[in-house]
Formats: sequence, structure tokens, C-alpha cells
Amino acid sequence: MTLNFMIAPDFAPDRFAGWHMLNTVLQRRSGLGLHLLTPAGAREQAELLAEGKADIVYANPFDAAGMIRSQGFIPFARPAQRYDEMVIASGANSGIRHVEDLKPGCRIALTDNRDVKLIGLRLLEPADLTEPQIVWVNVDSYQAAARLAIKGEVQAAFFLAEAFASLTRISRSQLQVLVESAIHDISHVLLAHPRLAAEVPRIAEALLSIGSQPGDADVLDALGLPAGFEAMTQEQAEFMIDLMDTLLD
Repeated sequence: MTLNFMIAPDFAPDRFAGWHMLNTVLQRRSGLGLHLLTPAGAREQAELLAEGKADIVYANPFDAAGMIRSQGFIPFARPAQRYDEMVIASGANSGIRHVEDLKPGCRIALTDNRDVKLIGLRLLEPADLTEPQIVWVNVDSYQAAARLAIKGEVQAAFFLAEAFASLTRISRSQLQVLVESAIHDISHVLLAHPRLAAEVPRIAEALLSIGSQPGDADVLDALGLPAGFEAMTQEQAEFMIDLMDTLLD
């Protein structure tokens, strides 16, 4: 049996090798054949899901919510001690130093990560900005968002905190962090298609074992997840989804 293991397209480019390393270890320990899918963007990811090609998915929390509640995907794990926080940053030379400096009509760059946008809108509340008052500039990557902010083509950009931290030192030096979230309850999630319900314990056991054997630390470091993974129950997933619903209100 060969299963498709799809990774959300928001991981930092330097983590690409880490996902391949993880895939290899999971195959060896689970005894299952795993084919890694790394869609280039949200559209390709949606197409793969619509075609039923994803068996196991490492999903961002917003997508995970829809997959769990609408498609019956089964949550079974999440990164340990790693939450989906986000950063709002402006160009260092923009003169913008605080969220309150952003005004109606401002341009903000962002990727297709809807969870980042959701949290970002909450962080913009001190500026009394609502979604329709902002000119949204969609980009394909966080690196592109950074470039626009540095060049002054947008007043701010939204970043997944991990992606911001993975920018080059030179790029970060040309950006001014306005605010960073600290929610601590929203994270990416490992999901299994309902047709794999019988295999979930086997997959989860293999995944949660990573960190217990020699060489595992190299895999986790390459992923940027030094604490590895922890089990996630349906109840915990529902709590996270309810929290996101609250943020939407």
C-alpha cells in the first residue's frame, strides 16, 4: 500500500529536505509506502484534496478545520511546543513603528494562509482597521511579502512567525516587527483521510516515535521541530476549531 502524504505549502523552503527525511523514517517505521506531495500553493493543495489524492495531510489550522468538519478527516498529531503565531512587519525605513501607524487604505502583503490573515486581523484591532479598509496584496511566498515591505510597496506584511524567523538575516534587518501574536492554542495538524481509519494507530505510533532513536534529532532539527510531535485527539482539535471560530466573530 502506498499512501500520499501531503504537506501544507507554507513551510519554509529550507525545511524541504526535512520533510523528505521524515517521510523516509515514517515509511521505515510504519511499513507503509508514502509518497510525499508538496503543493506549490493553496490552489494546488485544494486541487489535490478535491481529487481525493491526499491520504495523510500536514495542514494549517484553517484548512484542518474544514477538512475535519466537512470531510471527516481524523486528527491524530500536531507539532509539540510549536504554535502557529504570526508577525506583522513593515519596512525598516517606512516610518511605521506600531500597528496604530497603519491607516485606512494601507497596503498589506500576505500569502494564501487564511489562518495567518485571521489572526492578523485581530492584531490590527488597535489600529481600528477592518478587512474592507485594507488593500490586500496577494503574493506567492513570505519572501515576496518581505521584498514588497522592504521596497515600500506595501505598508506592512503578514508572516507566519516561523517563516519570518527563516528569512535571511539581511531581510530581517530591513524589516520592523510591529506585533507578534501569542495565542498558544492554534497549530498545524496531522490528519488522516477517513478511509484510513484502521491505519491511524500504526501511522501515529511511527510518527510519535520520532525522537526516541539515534539520528532522530537530525530529522527534527531539519524540520525545525526539535520537540517532535505529540498526539492530538478529536476533542483537542474541536477546541482549536472553536477558538478559531471565536476569532472570526
